[in-house]
Amino acid sequence: MTRYVQAVVVVGCCLLWWPAAARAATVRRLFEPTDMELEDPGVVELDMQFGVVRGQDAYRVSAPDFELDLGLTSNVEFDVDGEFAIAGPNTGAFSFDHVSPDNLWTSVKLGLLDFADVDADVAWTVGMQVGPEFPVANSAQGVGIEGLLLFGWRFHQTQLVLNLGGLVDPGGGGDAPRPSGPEYGIDLAQGLDAAGHWSLSGEISGVTYTSPDPDQFTTTVGITWSPSDNLDLSVVGLRGWLSGGDQYGVLFGVSPKFRLW
Repeated sequence: MTRYVQAVVVVGCCLLWWPAAARAATVRRLFEPTDMELEDPGVVELDMQFGVVRGQDAYRVSAPDFELDLGLTSNVEFDVDGEFAIAGPNTGAFSFDHVSPDNLWTSVKLGLLDFADVDADVAWTVGMQVGPEFPVANSAQGVGIEGLLLFGWRFHQTQLVLNLGGLVDPGGGGDAPRPSGPEYGIDLAQGLDAAGHWSLSGEISGVTYTSPDPDQFTTTVGITWSPSDNLDLSVVGLRGWLSGGDQYGVLFGVSPKFRLW
């Protein structure tokens, strides 16, 4: 257990203290809706995605976009969500000249209600996820906050989760108001085989900013292969339909699970 905790601390410190190029501006990455999965107590899932993305102003290589989930109790999970990337100048050219980490969202995900009809193989769940955003992105200042209400529905192998919430991101310095506004999304997972080895995934998400920032509306579609209960491999394509956030990209995912205690 000690080795894994030390590794997590080292990675976090590297992200917090990585030097940024002076000319690199603060970025606002797309809002990714979450699911209602809660890890068992003592189990860690490290969801990593690697790939090339055309952001709002420049290309970047995600290396990786990551989410670390640690189950604390049967209905409480601790999450860390961020991204380490190498990006290019804000000219749209396909080149890379500086590191570009995203702000780090640390949160607690709670399972609040769970109703199931075993005979009909259907279930409804309600949860929430909330926590601070730490200013890791280039030029970011101050601590932000993000919170979501989660409404889940499962029927056989189809799972839908509605995300409703809002955010106040760390500021970019100066007198400009912090990026803030309501966010919304739907996370879809559709099993393809009885053994549960293959599934389709999809997301619809958006942010309507109350600050003078361009709004986001993004869709993703992907396929996941689960060779075992402790490993998922995936490929996901994304498309942004508004001027804010990411515009398009392809990401390859690796999601191992392991037990700490």
